[in-house]
Amino acid sequence: MPKTDLFESPDYYQIDELLTDEHKLIRKSVRDWVKREISPIIEDYAQRSEFPKQLLKGLAEIGAFGPTMPIKYGGLGLDYMAYGLIMQEIERGDSGIRSTASVQGSLVMYPIFAYGSEEQRLKYLPKLASGELMGCFGLTEPDHGSDPGGMTTNFKDAGSHYLLNGAKMWISNAPFADIAIVWAKSEQDKIHGLIVERGMEGFSTPETHNKWSLRASATGELVFDNVKVPKENLLPNVSGLKGPLGCLNQARYGIAWGALGAAMDCYDSALRYAKERQQFGRPIASFQLQQKKLAEMITEITKAQLLVWRLAVLKNENRATPAQISMAKRNSVETAVNIAREARQILGAMGITGEYPVMRHMMNLESVITYEGTHDIHLLITGLDITGEEAFK
Repeated sequence: MPKTDLFESPDYYQIDELLTDEHKLIRKSVRDWVKREISPIIEDYAQRSEFPKQLLKGLAEIGAFGPTMPIKYGGLGLDYMAYGLIMQEIERGDSGIRSTASVQGSLVMYPIFAYGSEEQRLKYLPKLASGELMGCFGLTEPDHGSDPGGMTTNFKDAGSHYLLNGAKMWISNAPFADIAIVWAKSEQDKIHGLIVERGMEGFSTPETHNKWSLRASATGELVFDNVKVPKENLLPNVSGLKGPLGCLNQARYGIAWGALGAAMDCYDSALRYAKERQQFGRPIASFQLQQKKLAEMITEITKAQLLVWRLAVLKNENRATPAQISMAKRNSVETAVNIAREARQILGAMGITGEYPVMRHMMNLESVITYEGTHDIHLLITGLDITGEEAFK
């Protein structure tokens, strides 16, 4: 029998007063959907290491795919505060499901919108927004993660088309994606984006198995063996690393909010458990060490809430810098990782079971802390921003 989702969102500093009624309504609709559609099934799918594909239709219906896109292209025309709240609520349900939505909106729809032709926008964006088409994003390679500029995936001009060769790894949505935004080097050694469609000869997407993290998310590789890509599938309005990095800024922004949702779920679970669990004749919430854990959790959540709220304001004003987004992504994920581990201790042995979401969040966050820029790389991005000295090389 599925357990009832009793989640209540912590708001220690009345940050809700900084949100509009529309923001709160959007958050409530997504939260209700998560409680109804994700919470009852997610533990089972995570245990089986299977992606619940039936959720895709619902994700589209709640506007999770590209909600900031103009209505003309199938989006909702929402602001970045709304986008952040949507990601927060979905990741409160599960990081893997939020990854699916993040990839679709930030890494597939955004590059087509920002770097594509009008023909490409009209052809793909409405179908991506509705979930009729699902996409993935190919940047990371087996030998090139934090240094994407070293990529070896390449394409050559073959007259009427391009010939694409290479491989990408750790690609969310790859096993079921209809299209892939693939970053590859031209013969002039310039990085470009290509829209690669499933069914193109020589294009395959083998699934990645044996994951202990993001088990309810579909991960795979992208393999290109002399794939003929039509020339009109090249994204015309960008070249160089600024293309994929611009997409990653969008995704990292969503993660900054999303990881906070996982943190809130762990805190909420631990607080409720501590009030109910009796030891030595009283609830464990009455013991000093448990109160210390819970007080530190809510403090860190509150700090992170203020950070992402301010970041959303700056993003809406088109003033958020990549370095500010890096700081928020890194802080939110570190906060969530630490809270998940402390919550697991409060729950004791129950914390490792699927009766509670904590261990699942903990394992998921071990991926979130690495993808879209590792924990260390984001620290060095801040270091570069404040010192002017690059420590990457």
